[in-house]
Amino acid sequence: MIQIKTEAEFAKMREAGKVVEEALLTLGNAVEPGITTWELDEIAKKVFDKHGAISSSFHYGDPPFPGQICVSPNEVIVHGIPRKDIVLKEGDIVTCDVCCSLDGMHADAARTFAVGKISDEAAKLVRVTEECFWKGFEKVSTDNRIGDISSAVQAHAESFGYGVIRELTGHGIGHQLHEDPDVPNYGRFGHGPRIVKGMAFCIEPMISMGRREIAVLGDEWTVITRDRKYAAHYENTIIVTENGPEIITLTEGKNV
Repeated sequence: MIQIKTEAEFAKMREAGKVVEEALLTLGNAVEPGITTWELDEIAKKVFDKHGAISSSFHYGDPPFPGQICVSPNEVIVHGIPRKDIVLKEGDIVTCDVCCSLDGMHADAARTFAVGKISDEAAKLVRVTEECFWKGFEKVSTDNRIGDISSAVQAHAESFGYGVIRELTGHGIGHQLHEDPDVPNYGRFGHGPRIVKGMAFCIEPMISMGRREIAVLGDEWTVITRDRKYAAHYENTIIVTENGPEIITLTEGKNV
């Protein structure tokens, strides 16, 4: 069931969104060759602790996720576990997926960062994945349905020959990290739940440079592309207010 939020709940989500954004900005400045994914996790924790926020990822699920954030390099699509022995190198890309709760309400966002100088092909993947988010965001309107977002993301990604990951989707968010509705990155225009005022959800294109098939590693969390091609991920939390959609994890470009 889709949970409709009040303005008071949106206000709390905005505060959580500010923490997520600060963490991502701090992480983006820290990403460089030689840093470990564990060190990035520690950087995010310091931002959470400064604001009294709680990681939404830590101990989530079964088995419990061990990191404060998900840190996913190269062919890892999502849910990369931060480790001291994973050292980023020049030419890598790395996704930091950051979510936290503050005063009982959650916010969630992800960015894929370049590690030093990356190839033109990798840079294009990162750029197009972000563009896919904005194509989807353009469809966030009370005149539209979730499928309109999904079909816009899919059309843009596939126009470049990229794979659209299907097993993993965007999601509703609020009192819980994952709520209804699912927000797939593929679908049909005019289908899915109608978008209404009071909804809150995440649009998060997860796009592969190669094929869309995935595999899950033995840790039961790390999701990779089956062909080991690079994948990128771009996500924001959106609330649908009486004034239209608002991105609460991005200071600039909040509204359509």
